[in-house]
Amino acid sequence: MSHKVRAALEVLETQLNQPLLTALEVCARCGLCAESCHYYLADPIPENVPAARGEALRRFSREQRDPLAAWFPAWIRAEPLTDESLESLAEMAFSRCTLCRRCTFNCPMGVDTPLLMSTVRAMASAAGVAPEMLVMLADAAIEKGRDPETYLPYFLESIHDMELELRRLTGRPTASIPVRRKGSRVLYVALAGAHTILPAAAIFETAGEDWTLSIFEAANYAVFLSDLPKAKAIARRIVDEAHELGVEEIVVSECGHAYHALRWSAPNWFGEEFPFRVRSIVEVIDDYILHGRLGSLDPTANPEPITYHDSCNLGRNGGVIEEPRRILNAVAADFREMAPNREASYCCGGGSGLVALPEYDEIRRKAGKPKVDQIRRTGADWVAAACENCRLQLTDLSQAYETGTRVTAIADLVVRAMRLPGAAQDDSLPVTMAAATLDR
Repeated sequence: MSHKVRAALEVLETQLNQPLLTALEVCARCGLCAESCHYYLADPIPENVPAARGEALRRFSREQRDPLAAWFPAWIRAEPLTDESLESLAEMAFSRCTLCRRCTFNCPMGVDTPLLMSTVRAMASAAGVAPEMLVMLADAAIEKGRDPETYLPYFLESIHDMELELRRLTGRPTASIPVRRKGSRVLYVALAGAHTILPAAAIFETAGEDWTLSIFEAANYAVFLSDLPKAKAIARRIVDEAHELGVEEIVVSECGHAYHALRWSAPNWFGEEFPFRVRSIVEVIDDYILHGRLGSLDPTANPEPITYHDSCNLGRNGGVIEEPRRILNAVAADFREMAPNREASYCCGGGSGLVALPEYDEIRRKAGKPKVDQIRRTGADWVAAACENCRLQLTDLSQAYETGTRVTAIADLVVRAMRLPGAAQDDSLPVTMAAATLDR
């Protein structure tokens, strides 16, 4: 047995809790999960049935756990794990499952196939056969957390330039983007780029929010690797920053996995109840609109037909479902629903880190075809998505399938509807299209 196989099997053994054992044992192989999977809908081959993906792990699990494996391996469908089969298993888990959990929601037995695929990803990470790009991105975030002061001067310089744009946009000469300000009520955690900071800053400024900006980015690529120690280290940076600043709330940028990691996973990872709450900026904007904190919104600022894509981590797995719809109905003149939607929405095909892996571009684009068909049926010119990875995938799908559909964040639509003095007059473009990008 090679060291890679040994490392992978050790991870499998340590993760054998009751939910995982249940997922391994209770599948009835009825095949009802097939039609729930965007991979199968795009390419209806047996390998794309979620139950078949789960069975791939079950074969190796039986070889380790079933006493009959040594005597009747073919009978019980058991197979020893090898270096070759481990790499094949890892490729399947990273390229042919986005962990969207639509199959689980539609399974009569509640089999959590994404949990099985997350376990495979953890095995691959421990064995050193996970996608190199995801490993590099996770390691870079951890490295920044070790000595953030090294990067702080460059970050503050970029924020200063962005403040000038914020003042022009809002028409308020005192508008600012505070960074690491102690005693603020809200700690806003953005992604890499001005496009996730400037619209939020304009919204916070208009709402009169007491907020400050995190020096860390919200993305947690270790979540995609199912590498728990690394995922905890990346999340810990933000949790510690929130404790240090004494904030009442962490607000996460429009990012599905970042929201899910901080809102639902982190309290379990650290075994503590945080003294602050965690919300998506989508929830916060919905609250501002409800209480009239953004003033009079003009839906005619967004006159084109707009539909909404439910991010799997934000919607089905996170519970943020009605908030974006209330916002869109308030800021768009022609909001149209896809079908199916909400918890039943199809994954866009780029989730769980797949959009960051160019080696799987062809598979990713093919898996996104059901989402393309959904969007086309609405007749919408724009697709709003409250997740960066979803927006990247939807933009790529629009180009690949030549749909002409444009993609936007919810915050961009809100800023346009606020009719700020310095907002772009061309209603066909989001306000942040003209904003400078920021490499964080």
